[in-house]
Amino acid sequence: MNLNRKNVFIWAALLIFAAAASRLVLYPFNFSPIIAMALFSGSVIADKKYAFLLPLLAMFLSDVLFEVFNIAPGFWGMGQVVNYALLALITVIGFSIKKPGVLQVAGYSIASSILFYLVSNTGVWAFEGMYSKDLAGLNASLVAGLPFLKNGIVNDLAYCGILFGGYALITRFSTKRAVA
Repeated sequence: MNLNRKNVFIWAALLIFAAAASRLVLYPFNFSPIIAMALFSGSVIADKKYAFLLPLLAMFLSDVLFEVFNIAPGFWGMGQVVNYALLALITVIGFSIKKPGVLQVAGYSIASSILFYLVSNTGVWAFEGMYSKDLAGLNASLVAGLPFLKNGIVNDLAYCGILFGGYALITRFSTKRAVA
């Protein structure tokens, strides 16, 4: 089997939706694939509209399932809208990963984790009413998010390794079979 554009899309979509499903299963451990899904999709899927659509749809479906199965609030306010916008932005960042290597993917993953932390915690401060609307409130929101940043970096590196590594194995195996 040689990986043509359609096969690339199918494999990438399967990996993204499997990662999204793991978001439900691993929720109690705060292990989430969303940043890795966006970077991977932006890097691998050639058709940009699908590069955006897949991680956004995967996140939306998992949020619906959070609600349906009463796992957690799937839809919780403007801060979540910020997270969806961040997912789209990180997909755009993934467009610049042309030939993914370990160091490049790790660097993009860590940078995206930090971006997500800064913007999402600022969004909570701005929209959720949990903190005072001054610099002290913003600081409190950012400090409260630090444990999530640590987890986020580990999550994102792990999921990027799974998605990009899995995809590399699939393409390498497929190419070797096509040549043999």
